[in-house]
Amino acid sequence: MIDKIIKNKYSEVEEQKKIKPLEVVKKEIKGASRGDIFKKALVKSNELAIIAELKKASPSKGILREEFNIKEIAKTYETCGVSALSVLTEKKYFLGDKKNITELRQLVNLPLLQKDFFIDDYQIYEAAAIGADCILLIAAILKQNELEKFLKVSQELNLSVLVEVHNEEDLEKALRCNPEIIGINNRDLKTFRVSLETTMRLKPLIPRGLDIIKVSESGISTFKDMTKLKDAGINAVLVGESFMASENIKEKIDELRGKVCDD
Repeated sequence: MIDKIIKNKYSEVEEQKKIKPLEVVKKEIKGASRGDIFKKALVKSNELAIIAELKKASPSKGILREEFNIKEIAKTYETCGVSALSVLTEKKYFLGDKKNITELRQLVNLPLLQKDFFIDDYQIYEAAAIGADCILLIAAILKQNELEKFLKVSQELNLSVLVEVHNEEDLEKALRCNPEIIGINNRDLKTFRVSLETTMRLKPLIPRGLDIIKVSESGISTFKDMTKLKDAGINAVLVGESFMASENIKEKIDELRGKVCDD
């Protein structure tokens, strides 16, 4: 499945370049991205920061939430005091839309992570133009030189970057680039199986002396999971499907935190 997604993304980006050349995109970059704010939002002294995701569907599970009012969900997240939002913008397989970033930038004060499959630096300029504060770079789908180049471009645009890793090989590739944020995805890219043990296995391999924000992604659904990750030295969690599948998102956030969320 991942190969199909990447193949489609290459075609999609090439088509978009014809519609809107890079020079046009660069001129649309107006306000500065808030990369610094995004990073600061992920470091809390007493609890795990929550990056709450807005995701209508996934290739493995189909539609996750029939009543997907992105503005209402985003406001609910903000009311409950999450630290940041992750917005799926991949259109074909996740039913996302880049315009959601722009709309949410005007609606909420939370920093925004654009979650997509970045395979061309054109997309990074586009992310800055639509109002993203951070982008996701998946180590597994990028060559070493691509990852380094994309990080450099992002830095120039004041975009934070969450470098996502799935295994030891990905982590080694990421560490060579001196990333500021590493996201350990507990979902296997090939089988889609999820296990928090991926975080428990990879986190100790990140050298202690490096000032890297550590995020655990996928499979986090209980306060017990949160406690386990916090005790392991994780700074933040990215939670999507647990919220999207919940009838009451506020109650689910309460459950993860082990405390009451005020209306």
